[in-house]
Amino acid sequence: MEKRIKDLRDHYIVCGYGRMGRIICRELKGRGVRYVVIEKNPLKLQGREETLIMEGDATQDEVLREAGIERAKGLISVLPTDAENLFVVLSARGLNLKLLIVARAEEEGSEQKLIRAGAGRVISPYHIGGLRIAHTVLKPAVVACTLDECGIGRELGSIIVAIRRASGEMKFNPTFRSTIQSGDILIALGEISKLKIQEEMAAAGP
Repeated sequence: MEKRIKDLRDHYIVCGYGRMGRIICRELKGRGVRYVVIEKNPLKLQGREETLIMEGDATQDEVLREAGIERAKGLISVLPTDAENLFVVLSARGLNLKLLIVARAEEEGSEQKLIRAGAGRVISPYHIGGLRIAHTVLKPAVVACTLDECGIGRELGSIIVAIRRASGEMKFNPTFRSTIQSGDILIALGEISKLKIQEEMAAAGP
């Protein structure tokens, strides 16, 4: 395992192998993305030989180094508490200034702390889940439409490079046939003035 980890380049480090960590790893594996998991609870490591997992405390610098953080492309911290995720973000940012860091936040007010610590993105699963449920109740008739049908991007000359689903799933290089749904976030390239207009169009909804 040590040799396999040392051979990794431009990989992702997933800190925590709980329910969310397993979902993340399944998505990464399904897309052929290289990753290594850090998990300190040995009970969660049983029967996971097919996944590259190392036992250790992700809040420790030495453990992050063993996972190849200096060579990594990104780090995802989904440990059980905000305090643990905060320590991981602080350590990771200190070890790799160019690293993409995504962290989970449980409590209100933790998001800004994680961002100040060095996280590039902070995700609140309960917040996203709550919004999804609310949208389902408030807009039950809303159906998915394609980028071509809604005209976003085409009319303003911008380029939609990715769609982030409410679940956190990323769809890169979407085509004009790609569907967008309530709660999706569009990542676009273009002139700032036109992107602002596009943002207003998206906020208005279908």
